[in-house]
Amino acid sequence: MSFVEKRDIFRPPTGEAPFKIDETFYSRTDERGVIKSGNYVFRRVADYNWDEMIGAPHKIIRHPDMPKAVFWLLWDTIKRGEAIGAYVKNLAKDGLYYWVFAVVVPCPGGFLSARMKPTSALRGVIEREYAVLLKAEKEEGLTPQDSAARLMERIRDLGFADYPQFAAHALSEELLARDAGTGQDPDPQITGFRRMLEAAGKLESETSSLVDDFYATRTIPTNMRVIASRLEPTGGPVSTLSKNYGQMSQEISDWFETNVVGPDSNFATIKATIANSLFVSGMSRILKQCADQLAGERRRLGDVNLQDERGLLNGLVDDYGRKSGSALEQVALEAERIGTACDKMRRLVLGLSTTRVMCKIESARLSEGGESLSDIINQLNIFQDRIKSRLEEIARYSNSIRATIG
Repeated sequence: MSFVEKRDIFRPPTGEAPFKIDETFYSRTDERGVIKSGNYVFRRVADYNWDEMIGAPHKIIRHPDMPKAVFWLLWDTIKRGEAIGAYVKNLAKDGLYYWVFAVVVPCPGGFLSARMKPTSALRGVIEREYAVLLKAEKEEGLTPQDSAARLMERIRDLGFADYPQFAAHALSEELLARDAGTGQDPDPQITGFRRMLEAAGKLESETSSLVDDFYATRTIPTNMRVIASRLEPTGGPVSTLSKNYGQMSQEISDWFETNVVGPDSNFATIKATIANSLFVSGMSRILKQCADQLAGERRRLGDVNLQDERGLLNGLVDDYGRKSGSALEQVALEAERIGTACDKMRRLVLGLSTTRVMCKIESARLSEGGESLSDIINQLNIFQDRIKSRLEEIARYSNSIRATIG
């Protein structure tokens, strides 16, 4: 994409400030949020002169329609050294407004915010959500932190586990809408990540069902011990089978605790890892576009040293380019670990087949109590079939993720 400076663009008396879909702009602040620099498009859209902008707090462009929750969340995130993306409605000096999707990243001496024009259908959803939240802030006297908590509730209602996953989705929506709006083919990297996220969502659903199936059968070892003690008070084949099954069941339980259960397991983190990789990749693309646009600008940026500014921005581009590659490697690693874990689980479940066959033999041999053992056999059949089916699906989605990475 080529960037052309828009000179002498007509500004309407009311409404939205001129901001083209193919434009990207940025601003840089110190750690307190005081503007240190920006590019020409930022100055033009905001309608301030450089001497009015440099040294001014970034909140001079804050629009009263924005809920405080967004800025609380933004500052809470970037102060931890993390990047964030958000929809923001800004106010120009002449009273016009302009919406942006902003990605804010820490940089030497402060923070840098790169912005694009949001054109996806998601922007309308967020506008309505912000209006409701702003009303609640005013009528209920919500603190910024309480309002941010309410925003997070709504994010979860929209189907996202947390804000970073929402931001990754929103950024990809805007980038794909931008590609469509500028007549470009969809970004193959973004579409690839979206396919991986879809597969991860299905993997997550299958994993949840796998856990439910497993916990529903945890009574089988206890039931086998009870039956064995009743049929063979002094021990025997059924008692031995009960003991063996108990040991195999414990191995499977340990596998679940290591690989499936808990927020830090590979199965639980794969979706978040892909979302993070998607966000970093999209952010890298926006920063690159800002750098390309800045490279083509010839006019002065106030008293800002243009060469130094290009160096700082290019440094961020390189940094997040590397982070994007590392994030993708992490996705591949986690997908591979899930595949390996599934292979082990399949072997453990296959080991139950021997127990099931032996139980069937003992059930036929016993003249009394065989019915109870038959019930156990039926439970084992159901358990093994369900687990096998779940593992096949999980492995398929894991392989799909790995295949997309290439």
